Amino acid sequence: MSKLVTIYGGSGFVGRYVARRMAKQGWRVRVAVRRPNEALFVKPYGAVGQVEPILCNIRDDASVRAAMQGADAVVNCVGVLLAIGKNTFNQVHTVAAERIAKIAAEEGVDRLVHVSSLAAAEDAPSMYGRSKARGDAAVQAAFPGAVILRPSIIFGQEDQFFNRFAKMTGMSPVIPLVGVDTMFQPVYVDDVAAAAEKGVLGTAEAGIYELGGPDVESFRDLMKRMLKHVQRRRGVINIPFGIARINAFFFDMIQKLSGGLVPALLSRDQVRSLRADTVVHEGAKGFADLDIQPMAMDAILPDYLWRFRTGGEYAAITASAKNLKS
Repeated sequence: MSKLVTIYGGSGFVGRYVARRMAKQGWRVRVAVRRPNEALFVKPYGAVGQVEPILCNIRDDASVRAAMQGADAVVNCVGVLLAIGKNTFNQVHTVAAERIAKIAAEEGVDRLVHVSSLAAAEDAPSMYGRSKARGDAAVQAAFPGAVILRPSIIFGQEDQFFNRFAKMTGMSPVIPLVGVDTMFQPVYVDDVAAAAEKGVLGTAEAGIYELGGPDVESFRDLMKRMLKHVQRRRGVINIPFGIARINAFFFDMIQKLSGGLVPALLSRDQVRSLRADTVVHEGAKGFADLDIQPMAMDAILPDYLWRFRTGGEYAAITASAKNLKS
């Protein structure tokens, strides 16, 4: 019988790419999610019955253990950008990460891959970064052989970064940014999945890998790159951190008063996070150690940002028509 991998958060942005890769490797894939009915799109990644979404609550030991029964490998892709209700940064990034690692060790799972963040640091300015660092430490303590992946900001067709700001260009003449000079090293989502695949297959040594793409750019320059691909001219406006904190306070209050029904457009923790660069540290293990050549942004962005151009998929045809001589 083929081997089985359980992917917690396997229908999320990164998880779906990991699921697709493992299905192509011939593994049975168990996608553990909160709402299986909303994850049915993963089933065609493999043959009939090869990829199955199942119900799992990562805050419950029994639920996590049930999803892991019989698994040869486990991948934890669960993470939140906004702390809403019971899904706090501590509960999701630290407590749940430790729970999955401990149960994996108890169940005799061969390999564990944990997807963290390059923002992880014990002294990070944000609760997000600190909770990720605590989770990484807990995972290593419970499962010393774990492969921990720390990607910079991730881009790809379903991302919430370039897509979000590209959509904004159709509604506003300006793009307001907090931390325009903060540096990022964007990494393609399938490159992160390729790293996870190596961890599952056992071709990656245990330890922490910092994953960044070939380009290191400021927030401002990333927006200029996005504008080039959507073929629009928009002003990039810097919002000082002080003003951003005030705005974020009100957004957080609206989210809290609505019980999370209205998510914060910008949270105070995100403002704090934007004070720190998210780039690979010198000397850290990374893609080179995994024998992976990361994709450049310009090789991927045109494949999905075209829909934000004025003419959408017909923008190139329209531009070509203008060059025709009468």
